[in-house]
Amino acid sequence: MEKIAINTDFIKLDALLKFAALTGTGGEAKMAIADGMVKVNGQVCTMRGKKIRPGDTVEFDRFTLLVEQA
Repeated sequence: MEKIAINTDFIKLDALLKFAALTGTGGEAKMAIADGMVKVNGQVCTMRGKKIRPGDTVEFDRFTLLVEQA
């Protein structure tokens, strides 16, 4: 599990994937989310604008991110 710190109250799911360098572009993030390849707190999430807050976990490919407040 990799920890990633954000400076805001939340970050949108597609932006998080790009920010964490799990996808190269926002378009790749959008497609991965739409295809059901991303889990938020253990549940498949297809909403690219989902607000991810500190304490949430995001799983994509073989990576798990734990979002923390910076």
